[in-house]
Order: sequence, then structure tokens, then C-alpha cells
Amino acid sequence: MKFSISREALLRPLTLVAGVVERRQTLPVLSNVLIQVDQDQVALTGTDLEVELIGRTAASLVEEPGAATVPARKLMDICKSLPDQSEIQLALEDGRAVLRSGRSRFTLSTLPVAEFPNIEDSQGSIELSLPRGTLKHLIDATSFAMAQQDVRYYLNGMLLELRSNLVRAVATDGHRLAVCSRPTEVQVEPAQKLIVPRKGILELARLLDDGDEPVSLTLGASHVRAHTGDFTFTSKLVDGKFPDYERVVPRGGDKVFIADRAELRQVLSRTAILSNEKYRGVRLHLEEGNLRVMANNPEQEEAEENVGIEYSGAAMEIGFNVGYLVDVLNALDEDRVQMTLADPNSSALMEEPGGGDALYVVMPMRL
Repeated sequence: MKFSISREALLRPLTLVAGVVERRQTLPVLSNVLIQVDQDQVALTGTDLEVELIGRTAASLVEEPGAATVPARKLMDICKSLPDQSEIQLALEDGRAVLRSGRSRFTLSTLPVAEFPNIEDSQGSIELSLPRGTLKHLIDATSFAMAQQDVRYYLNGMLLELRSNLVRAVATDGHRLAVCSRPTEVQVEPAQKLIVPRKGILELARLLDDGDEPVSLTLGASHVRAHTGDFTFTSKLVDGKFPDYERVVPRGGDKVFIADRAELRQVLSRTAILSNEKYRGVRLHLEEGNLRVMANNPEQEEAEENVGIEYSGAAMEIGFNVGYLVDVLNALDEDRVQMTLADPNSSALMEEPGGGDALYVVMPMRL
């Protein structure tokens, strides 16, 4: 293997692929990136056995095709530290990878290519294509609500639901729920539900932009594969049953108010400073035309803010984890937010005024 490539052509795919590689690995080869050189194309592969990402880029010159695995982080750090527009030459010499650029020379250890694991190429049963921007919007609107290390392992990921002419993303950690749906021209019969693990979702989101270029999805029994541009992303699916989220969405709340989203977010963030650091609770006191937000902590410190709202109904007081409310306000992209409440013990429904393509459910706290 011997080829030359510009620093910029190597760095973008390498940075994304190295993101999949875990720092602490059970198998040494998993901290490496697989480099495969063929004609004038260079393919870089990183995997942690759950998620695999292949990035392709063009070499300026290939003298000898071949393959090698080299430490992903070290290669990335070397490339980042070289001057812009550098020309990099990478060659395999006596079982080591030698990188030359200008007057610099780096020799990196390699591991046998045969040891590099391959996520089995199961035949995809369903193929469909979505605009990148649609999938990115669904992930951005809901991913904050995924659980992180819940024993209910199926919550540590996102449910993607594909029906004819509709795609929906759902995430919940048991305390809050985010649902976002978008109409799209896909034909899926019967409807498909797949749970993509948290890491897979976060890595996939890094590949997407707001454009209309398609991302093609291949759904297998245990994997989902996405092709977009020069990247092929594969993730194992979580084998489990996602909760029936339709049942969680509160219906029939009679106290509906509308507030300025940015103002409400600032008020909540300021009040949160004096909330209990462990529970992060704030009390919302709803009254006609006004929302009073209060917090206190074990040091007997208190915060109180008032924000004008559109509301004419009965007064009510309810407690929430302030972080959950702020996360929703960060995810919404409208100027105003609508919140529907029933009583102090029922979940709140947050959405765009009149309802948009996303809705959020937040459980209350007893304070």
C-alpha cells in the first residue's frame, strides 16, 4: 500500500470515522481505522462492533493498492497538526505505516487487516430513500430525550417508525417523551419500527445536513444501513419492544397557555440557578395572563420570576425538573410555545402553538 492524498481530503472522513472508534477497547484492533486503497479511491472504516462507518475519499496518486489498519486517534491527531493544504504520503513499510509530509515523518504501528471485524452483510429486506434534511430534523427534534444508561436497554436509543408517506422519530427516558413526524414520499408496507442505539443515532446525525440530497436506508432484521454521499453507516438495532408512546401523550388537558419561547427559556434558566442541585425542581404558578416561576434550595435561597403569557383560566401550581423544560424549549424552533396542563399530577404537553410536527411530554415533580 502506497498513496498520496491532500490533508483536507483525508481529514474530513477520518474525523467522522474516528468518532465511531471507542478509546477503551476490548479488542486492540477496534481502536484502529481500516484503510483500503483501490485505483484512486481510499476507504476508511471504523467500528465498535455495534456501529460501523465507512468514509470514501479520492487519493491524488495511488502507487500501490492495498490495505492496513492504523491507530485511528493518532492518525487523526497527526493529520490535524499538519499545516493546511499539506500533501500526505502514506505507505506500508516492513509491517509499519509510514506517513510523510514535507519534512515530517511518522511511523505508526499496524495490526493485521484480517483481524478487523466486519459487521455481517445481512441482506436488507426493505430499501427506501429520504431527504437528508428530513432525517436530520427528526433526530435533532427528539434525540435529547433518549435515555443514557437505563436498565431498560430499549430506551437507550431512538424508535424510527416508517409508514407509507410518513416517517416518525420517538425518544423517551421514562421522564419525558419527544415525538416528531414528517410526511415524506416513501412506500413501506407493512409499517416498520426499528430501535437504533443511542450511539448510532448520534453518529448518523453527524453525517447529515439540512439539504435535500437523499439518504438511502436499508433495513435488515438486525441492522440498519444508511448511504449518504461518500459515507456508508451501519448500526445494529436494539432488540426490544419500545413502549407504547401513544398512551403516554396526555389528552384532554384544559389549561392551555402560550408563551414567548426565548423569554420563557431565559426565565427558567435563571430560576434554575437557585434550584436544588440534585433534583433541579422549579414550581410553575399559572394565573391569568401571568406565569410565576419559583425555585428554592436546601440553603434557603429562593428565586422568583414572572413572565407574561396568553392564558385565561383557573390558577394552578405544578412542579417540573427545569432541565427537561429547557431541553424542549431548545429543541423547538418556533418563536412561541404552547403548553397544555390538566392538573398538578398529570404530564404536560409542549408543542408549537396549534401543534407542529413535534410534540413533547414532560412528567411533573412533587415539590
